[in-house]
Amino acid sequence: MPAAKPPEFRRRAVDLARSGRHPVAKVAADLGISESCLRRWMAQDDVDSGRREGLSSDERAELVELRRRTRVLEMENEILKRASAYFARENVLPK
Repeated sequence: MPAAKPPEFRRRAVDLARSGRHPVAKVAADLGISESCLRRWMAQDDVDSGRREGLSSDERAELVELRRRTRVLEMENEILKRASAYFARENVLPK
């Protein structure tokens, strides 16, 4: 998988493609990226600027972080359940 391009490169590539001086395919080829990649960047820019419905980049990053945090909390909860069951079993007096 190719290395991710910096945000400034993406922004300038989208601006260049939107200028209309050259077709999107030519702009992408000149920049060394695929046409579909440039079109995805343009679509995400539309969402970020409010021209199209969808999750903005900030919302997407927040969603990823919240899902990660949820996974951690679920694992911690499972560990605590197992530990409490273990200690409850250990403290039972034999008859």
